[in-house]
Amino acid sequence: MSREEHRATREQLGAYVLEQLADDERIAVRAHLDGCALCRAELVELEPVVVRLGEVDADRLTDRPAVPPGLGDLVVSRLMVEQRRRWRPPRWVGVAAAAVLIAAVGAFAGWFASESGRPSVPVESVAVGQAAPGVSASAALVPHTWGVEIKLTAAGFGEGTPYRVVVVDRQGHDVGAGEFVGTGAAEMRCNLNSSVLRGNAAGFKVLDPSGVVALSSSF
Repeated sequence: MSREEHRATREQLGAYVLEQLADDERIAVRAHLDGCALCRAELVELEPVVVRLGEVDADRLTDRPAVPPGLGDLVVSRLMVEQRRRWRPPRWVGVAAAAVLIAAVGAFAGWFASESGRPSVPVESVAVGQAAPGVSASAALVPHTWGVEIKLTAAGFGEGTPYRVVVVDRQGHDVGAGEFVGTGAAEMRCNLNSSVLRGNAAGFKVLDPSGVVALSSSF
């Protein structure tokens, strides 16, 4: 499956959990989920939103909630940035889809108030070690119940060059965490996800098309 096909399938996950896809589309998405841990992890994050939507009582909504100021500009700006990278990070797409679903039933304000009271997920700064010449980077780690998320900020990766990211577990195995396309001297920010749990994660590596390590980190 090409990157564009993969992205198109991920964009159907919201309609998939709401059971709004045609039979052939649903079968295609289900087949993709069977072989894609990244999309399965994103699906897990979307499913609680559907449960919340089912709890909304439209008859109790007296005023239509206003969209938070700046939300539209934020979504558009992120879409433009991600279009230049030609790869969408796994986290914010699910959040944007959740916001659209909730706004569609006029319940955004109540849902946001309940979600904002939940404790935030801790972010752990991690040291970045070996790097290819010209590459500068910093990274943070977010432990989730389904695996670890790597927040990578970097510049200097070859412009237009595809890179693959793997998380190294305690047994020394490489587990896929996503891909990105280098942006040259321009700074890029990527959110990358792996099914390796924090307690079993020992580090991560960024590999160039030939498999050479362009960046590495040990946790």
